[in-house]
This record gives sequence, C-alpha cells and structure tokens, in this order.
Amino acid sequence: MNIIDELSLIGIVPVVAIDDAKKAAPLADALCNGGLPCAEVTFRTDAAEDAIKIMTASHPDMIVGAGTVLTKEQADRATSAGAQFIVSPGLNPDVVNHCISHGYPVVPGCATPSDIECALSLGLDTVKFFPAEAAGGIAMIKAMSAPYGKVRFMPTGGINASNLNDYLSFPKVFACGGSWMVKKELINKGEFDRITKLTEEAVSTMLSLRVKGITGDFTVPTLLSSILSFGDGKEIVISTKHPERASFHLAGQGLRFDSSFVSTDPVSGFRIRLEKE
Repeated sequence: MNIIDELSLIGIVPVVAIDDAKKAAPLADALCNGGLPCAEVTFRTDAAEDAIKIMTASHPDMIVGAGTVLTKEQADRATSAGAQFIVSPGLNPDVVNHCISHGYPVVPGCATPSDIECALSLGLDTVKFFPAEAAGGIAMIKAMSAPYGKVRFMPTGGINASNLNDYLSFPKVFACGGSWMVKKELINKGEFDRITKLTEEAVSTMLSLRVKGITGDFTVPTLLSSILSFGDGKEIVISTKHPERASFHLAGQGLRFDSSFVSTDPVSGFRIRLEKE
C-alpha cells in the first residue's frame, strides 16, 4: 500500500506548525493516542526539520510528511529528516520534478483547472486543493472533477469539524488536511491531553459511528466497551459514514474486518458488521 492510500484510510492529516522540536514526541503521542497516526509538519518554522526527525524516530509506525515545502533544498532536508511525503501550497514544476526524480511522494497545491493540467503533465494524479474554503470549497472540487475524473484531492485550508464530512463524502477526496486539533497555541502551551481529546473528536466526527440498538454516537475507544452490553454471541451492526476508514481505525483496537466488513470476535463470540450510513 502506498502512502496516499494509507492517508486515505486515516482520512485526516493533522497540519502541524511547531516552534519547539522538544514538543515533537509528546505531540506525536497525542495524535497517535487520539487515533491519527500521521502528521504534516510544515516548514513554516525553524523547528520543522528536527521535529520530523524526532517524530519518525520516536514513532516509527507514524506517517510523517513535510508541508509548505517551497524549494528543492527543503524537499531534500525534509526527506533526509525522515519525511515520507512532501506537500506544497502551490505547484512549482521544478520542485515537483525534483521530488519525482528522487522518488519523493509529492502532493502539490492546486486551485484551478490550469494547475491540475500542469500536475497531470508532470505525471501526478493526486493533488492538494488549497486554500480549500477560500478557493470554492467542495463545490469547486466537484466542478473540477467532472473533466478531471482521475484526479484525487486533499483539501486543506478552512477545514474543521463542521465541514469535514462535506469534503470526505465526495469519493475524489482521499483525505483532508486540518489544524483545528493541533493549533499552535495548544502545542506551545504543552496541552497534549487537549490535543488527544480534539483528535479523538475529529476521528469520531469523521466516522460517525452508531451502534444499532444503542442510542448515541461513539468514539473508537468507547465503542468496544459499549457493545459488551449486548451479551455473548450477538450480531452487532455498526453504521458509519466511511466503512473502509472505520475498519482501519477499529483495527487499532484489535478488530479485523474482512472484505465484506464483517469481524468475528473469537473471545466474546460477537459478530460485528459495518454498514454505510
């Protein structure tokens, strides 16, 4: 599975601006504990390169990329530090060609059909849509997807809990970038418990997990404890906006679903089925 497909399963890419590299490891802890084992560390600060090194060393299973990459030199520094993908706010053919020639997965920013045609001419079919809300939002992505049906988008800029699923419900959107769960002031103050909570809430909003027979929404960590009230041997039906993403996130809690989104718990005897909301 390539990096883009992995990010698609995760669904949300936290966009991080970090001033103090010493906060990188606890920040990675907070994101992973909240259910988002990935980050786009932006080169807007001097600490970005060291932060990437620390995150990748302390959390080897985490997908860490570099954002706001504007030059070939930054791309080289980012990947040398351990970045697994490169993101830029715009499309600079020199930078893109450099990344392609060196084997760096690159997601350049595109906001117009001309940008997309340039990306296609360079051999790319995966782009960042930036600044998403200011550039027309999901309506613009849908309009551009009509003539460019093979292009997939990662909208970033103005994404938050209230509009997240407006974007992710469109199949040409493979993930959304956002910073509402990792605001710089929270990182600077060391409020990592708060970041974990906001991250958990972001995943919950995305998946919208509901268990038939139980009232209310569930986070991924609370789901398993809640369904125990059904008793042994019962079939449990979970509805979700995104079955494939829900399967990935629930796998982190020990559930493994087959291609029909069915899991059988060998200990309790539960048969758990995911359905699209």
